[in-house]
Amino acid sequence: MEISNWLSLAGGLALFLFGMTVLSDSLEEAAGSKLKDILEKLTNSKLKAVLVGIGVTAALQSSSAMTVMLIGFMNAGLMNLQRCIWVVMGSNIGTTITAQMIAINVGAIAPVFAVVGVFMHMFASKKKTKTIGTLLTGFGVLFMGLSMMSDAMEPLQKSKAFLHLMTTLSNPLLAIAFAAAFTALIQSSGAAIGILQTLAMKGLIPFHTAAFMVCGLNIGTCITAVLASMSGDRRPKRIAAFHVLFNCIGTLIFVGIIAFTPILSIVQSFSVNAASQIANFHTIFNIGTTFLLLPFDKILLKVIYKIIPERSEEAGAYVTDALPRTSASFIE
Repeated sequence: MEISNWLSLAGGLALFLFGMTVLSDSLEEAAGSKLKDILEKLTNSKLKAVLVGIGVTAALQSSSAMTVMLIGFMNAGLMNLQRCIWVVMGSNIGTTITAQMIAINVGAIAPVFAVVGVFMHMFASKKKTKTIGTLLTGFGVLFMGLSMMSDAMEPLQKSKAFLHLMTTLSNPLLAIAFAAAFTALIQSSGAAIGILQTLAMKGLIPFHTAAFMVCGLNIGTCITAVLASMSGDRRPKRIAAFHVLFNCIGTLIFVGIIAFTPILSIVQSFSVNAASQIANFHTIFNIGTTFLLLPFDKILLKVIYKIIPERSEEAGAYVTDALPRTSASFIE
């Protein structure tokens, strides 16, 4: 690849991440305090909390943004850990919408969204309309950035070094570790899976390797929550710890499923499109992990409280529906 290709790749990634940030911020602005009310009032049961996590994250296009919001609510004493982990489980499902939109090639009309959004933002008089315009602009820019990355990757088809790297990543553990590290570096599972789908569509990465990388990027995306929890007390750190634990357990489960079942062949039979195959596996991974682990939420809470025990200064810091003071007594 020439320098111009690397610059285009970096520029495309920058546009993708910027578009995602603009989209997320404008949705939060449009919703205002409603998001807080939704998370506060509609998370009093497992099913409702998971559905809220799915819906809000699908709208925000970012499980990381959802987790950071939850950390903020925990710091403010608005939600307890049990409710938060239900929402986090749902958010992992909601984040798969990005991959599905990439798979159906929404990017083909991305410039239309960007142009309409810019005109709405520039010429509308109402603040709400301007916000919607910003939202559409962010959506368009996101997919235009992905298209830019796709074009920049064309020369990789002839790169011996890159093809050698892809051969090395045929080892499942290396594929998982590489994807986790890359996703942690760019702090966006949406961008990581978009790049993965682009590589697969160009025949640069086999589906078997891509499946293990999907597992890895789900671990790597936890870095945002870990970083966001650093400035708070021990309560938000537990959300970050749960996010990591949840995705690591999911990865272990699916590595076993891939090894002992024909799941990859089944997923491939759904579609001949490489991007759709990756999107479908990503969806199956997150739905499967959520529904397998949701019945064990209280056991997972115990584990989290063993990893990060409660201190005496936390007593009384929770809202009325918070967990009891001792880590051993929170099971209802």
